[in-house]
Amino acid sequence: MPEKRKLGRGVAIVGAGMSKFGMFADKDSKDLFAEAFKELLSSVDKGFDPERIEAMWIGNFSNDFFVHQSHWGPIISDLLGMAPIASTRTEGACAASTLAFRDGVMSIASGLYDVVLVGGVEEMSKCTTVEVTEGLALATSPYEGAAAFTFPGVFGALATAYFDKYGASREALMNVTIKSHNNAPLNPKAQFNQTIAEIMQAKIKRAEEKGRPVPSWSDEKDALRDSRFNPPVAWPMCLYDCCPISDGASCMLLVAEDMAGEFTDKPVYLAGMGQGSGRGLHAAPSLTSFEANKQAAAEAYGMSGLEPKDIQFSEVHDCFSIAELIHTEDLGFFGPGEAFEAVADGATKLDGPMPINTSGGLKCKGHPVGATGVSQLIEVWKQLRGDAGKRQIPGRDLHVGGAQNLGGTGGTCTFTILERR
Repeated sequence: MPEKRKLGRGVAIVGAGMSKFGMFADKDSKDLFAEAFKELLSSVDKGFDPERIEAMWIGNFSNDFFVHQSHWGPIISDLLGMAPIASTRTEGACAASTLAFRDGVMSIASGLYDVVLVGGVEEMSKCTTVEVTEGLALATSPYEGAAAFTFPGVFGALATAYFDKYGASREALMNVTIKSHNNAPLNPKAQFNQTIAEIMQAKIKRAEEKGRPVPSWSDEKDALRDSRFNPPVAWPMCLYDCCPISDGASCMLLVAEDMAGEFTDKPVYLAGMGQGSGRGLHAAPSLTSFEANKQAAAEAYGMSGLEPKDIQFSEVHDCFSIAELIHTEDLGFFGPGEAFEAVADGATKLDGPMPINTSGGLKCKGHPVGATGVSQLIEVWKQLRGDAGKRQIPGRDLHVGGAQNLGGTGGTCTFTILERR
């Protein structure tokens, strides 16, 4: 077990913003980050002068590959008119912007800075699907890459291992997918804005209009079983089990805890954070758990003094539907092999006892990899402040929420706990 680390100084989140997530032919990374930063400025309740920002950290996985441009720290600093303050790019595959958040936290906790900007950006849609698959595969281990083991295959292998060990089936993945698609239309920033039932009806209507055979699906699961509606990608992963190709940006304003009142009367504080590193799947101790997840969770719980039962809701890294089940078990929300039954019973729905991915998750909100980690934290921040709009968790006095972020095939995992006091 890791030691119970404590920060030298507390850190508060007093503003946040994110762009719409999606595929944008007419926007580049700078356009997307400007959109996110503009929203951040308007989110600071008491107003704020950007010149107070003393440093920034920007997460980006692989714009070097996707748009052939590196060095995104100073590019974003220049975009915002903040040169010559320090601006650093962080990279941890899909956990890149959570690492930016962690570095920003540590800079304040150490006393080096008082006010910092953290965020992330990724622009993926200018590449073909084949090119995006190749770019993302750069985050696998060398052994996985040499075997052409891309991410759908990786998570297909994890799903079959989970099914074999715990007796689950593809229906468990369908339950996650349906739940995520029910949440996403409530999020105006989400890439997908339709439930599975709505997508079904749209396909039926198009078939009728074009005089084609009309599908006779009885419900969402019946449609998801149909390979014409939901074709296999890497069994048992099918189309609706996979997150989309996305563009997007996100950012947060962090300040020293004792300064939070200068910016807002509704600050949200960092309670705990942790990070772990994992081995490639060839050396992993289990295919139904991520060792880096458990390390990160132990650090975060130790720092916060909290336990899994204290977390009221969480965003987790559901790049594929099976990932949500594994992560919620690794974090201790459910016991090993229990998550698929909990989802089936409605425990993770918006109005359930343990809401998971109220934003729609990566699966439906979108997954511009460099922006994902901070976007997850923004969802927790909004929920704790009561600012989540139609997807606000109902009937709960929220004080503690979590966000779990994964990079690569489990090589980097983080868990962050935020609290409203």
